[in-house]
Amino acid sequence: MRFKPMPTKNPRINVVLEEPLYAAIEQLAKRDKVSLSLKVRDLVKEALEIEEDVALSAFAEERDKSLNKATALKHTDIW
Repeated sequence: MRFKPMPTKNPRINVVLEEPLYAAIEQLAKRDKVSLSLKVRDLVKEALEIEEDVALSAFAEERDKSLNKATALKHTDIW
């Protein structure tokens, strides 16, 4: 009987890492008592959140530059 891999519901990515980076992630995974896969997944999630924050911050700064305080609604007018 041949081994058939179990289908997974989540897509996978193969990544090649430099040894120091692999070792750092391995240390973090051991510290947190999780698998390498879970640690990498969590680190990618955090990185994406940071990227989103940077993009939203840049968007807010652009909007702030065009704010006309003379015509802007005041907090007391809204609430």
